[in-house]
This record gives sequence, C-alpha cells and structure tokens, in this order.
Amino acid sequence: MIDCNIHTTVSDGRLVPAEAAARARAAGCRAVILLDHADTATLEHTVEVLRKSAEDSIYTDVDVFVGVELTFVPPALLSGAVARARELGAQLVAVHGESILAPVAQGTNLAAIESGADLLAHPGILSHEEAALAAERGVHLEISLRAGHCLANGLVASLAREHGVKLLINSGAHEAPDFLPANVRRAAALGAGLSKDEYDATQANARALIMQMLAAPRG
Repeated sequence: MIDCNIHTTVSDGRLVPAEAAARARAAGCRAVILLDHADTATLEHTVEVLRKSAEDSIYTDVDVFVGVELTFVPPALLSGAVARARELGAQLVAVHGESILAPVAQGTNLAAIESGADLLAHPGILSHEEAALAAERGVHLEISLRAGHCLANGLVASLAREHGVKLLINSGAHEAPDFLPANVRRAAALGAGLSKDEYDATQANARALIMQMLAAPRG
C-alpha cells in the first residue's frame, strides 16, 4: 500500500515526519509521499526539511519520498511554483484543489492542470473540460479519505472514468487516527463508486509513480 498525501508538523500536521512515516507503515504502507502544504514563501523550507526526512528513512522499513502540496497559491503563480518545487527536489508536486470546504481561488484546478502538476488533490466540483485536460496532461486526480475533502469523491470518480484520468487514493493524513488500513481505504473507494478493478488500478497508479521517482536522477 502507498499513500501519496501525508502532512506533518512541517506544515499543519500533528506528527513529525518520522512518526508520520512510522504510523503509515503500521497501517500497512510500504511507501509514503510526505506532501506538506507550501506557498511561494515557504516552498524552499518545506522541501529542504522533507528531503532530510527522506534521507533518514533509509534506516527504517518504509520508503519516504519528498512531495509538496502548493496551497492557496494564486492561479497566476502556479506554473512558476510547480517548476520551482521540482528544481528544489520535490519528487511529486501536488496542488490543493478547489475542495468544497476551502476558499480556494476559482481557476486553481485549471491552472494546476495546465502547470503540469503531478496531482490535483481533492478538486471538488471538477468540470468535464478540466477532467479531459487532466487526462491529456497526465495529471492524477485524488480520491480523498479526509473529512470534508471527500465530499466530491463520487463526482471525481465518475469524471475520471468518463475521461480516462488516473486516480490516487490518499489519506490526506494530519494525525494518528487518519492512517487507515487497506480494508477501510478499499471500502471508501468502492463507496465513492469505483469498481474493484478501478480500485486495483489506483494502487497500480501509485506504484508507477514510486517507480518513476526511483528511476529519476536526484538533484
């Protein structure tokens, strides 16, 4: 099992990176992506700290990778922020989507997809046009297990199916109770409308991302 969206005390999580990774491993994860929130002002610090956490993980039994979730970044700045995150060493760049419960600027979903982010997290009321563009650009969409962010999972699943978008199932974990075992994650995915085969495909998508990261040169 792989979780591609875990938050730590580097942003708004309650666990230091090492504990977050350990709790994910206890829940059944073999690999995790630490995906702390950042904007243009905090981007360098966030990636720097998470890179150290990933380096230290070689002494543990869970593989830790470096991500960042660009959060409340104005749409006009997203393209540059995505590029800068990659320059700094982020192995996965996500954008905090237009979740139903968050006052994210309108146009963020589209700008995230156009910027070439790897993942549009909890996109909320996504349009058909945005879903089609995500499929074309290879941007993953998220089925979120986090309270609030999960409210549009059914729509996201339906649009992904119609337009051929790759999905990831992520906890969005911020604290210990958020690390859910595989059977609960699977049930939540089926509850969002995914078939068993579609659920299996989400796991394959996560594995493929990890393989890409392992194959990529490190800066």
